[in-house]
Amino acid sequence: QVDVVEAGGGLAQAGKSLILSCAASGRTVRKSVMAWFRQAPGKEREFVAAVTWNGDRVNYGDSVLGRFDVSRDYIRNILFLRMNNLHAGDTAIYYCNVDDDWSTVISGGGKYWGQGTQVTVSS
Repeated sequence: QVDVVEAGGGLAQAGKSLILSCAASGRTVRKSVMAWFRQAPGKEREFVAAVTWNGDRVNYGDSVLGRFDVSRDYIRNILFLRMNNLHAGDTAIYYCNVDDDWSTVISGGGKYWGQGTQVTVSS
């Protein structure tokens, strides 16, 4: 069993930054892929960013490329997402995802999900 807990959501003004964190615990987490997804009201879940356990692969969704930065504390198994230059289109529930397989995560998400954290951007 893997426990996944997100934190750091809230309200931000357009153009500002916000940092999310995700703590994962449980078996084999240390060498898992960790990723962020988001889902806005009335829209499908969208891939945001992913990173392997050692950082040798990093990938971003097209809508956040160049604005968001994903990083990982490999010792404490904490995933971060720094969101810069936020705009209204970034308003969504952000979910953390953990899985052993990179392709599975990139294709739409792996096995373990957090409960999500709400990010609201005001214009």
